[in-house]
Amino acid sequence: MTPLLPAAVAGNSSLVPLLVDVGTRLEEATGLLQYVLVVVFAAIPVIEILVVVPVGIGIGLDPLLTGVAAFVGNVGSVYLLIGFESRLRRWWRDRRGGESDERPDRYARARRLWDQYGLPGLSLASPVLTGVHIATLVALVAGSSSRSVAWWMTVGIAVWTVALVLASVYGLSVVGII
Repeated sequence: MTPLLPAAVAGNSSLVPLLVDVGTRLEEATGLLQYVLVVVFAAIPVIEILVVVPVGIGIGLDPLLTGVAAFVGNVGSVYLLIGFESRLRRWWRDRRGGESDERPDRYARARRLWDQYGLPGLSLASPVLTGVHIATLVALVAGSSSRSVAWWMTVGIAVWTVALVLASVYGLSVVGII
């Protein structure tokens, strides 16, 4: 029996084996397990929705179910990351003796500008530029609230999931596969 996670995730940095491994694992599975694997693969930072959606649809999985499963996996891993970061921040604050990690008011204007323009832009660009996991950490380190980061990352992932599903279905129909 072959391992469920692609070898490319474990250490090979080439994209081609990653795509082949994801496709192979999805093809080897049957029924509901295929969609469970879509959720798992979408949660992995190297793979995410950018790989798993086109590959899943390309091997014949239902586009709607593939999109929903990929969205759930990617958003779920982002929420876990946000939860872990808040616990880590709380632990660090307690370790330092309960010092507040609030920023002085002199950064208030910069914070408002970041929250108004930077966070939405980062969340909408992150699936293709940095990956949503790195973007989530950047937004949290920049001081955005966990709630704002969760909201905007959810919006960005939703937009890209829909776009990838539509592009995959349309692209495969143009080629004559679907």
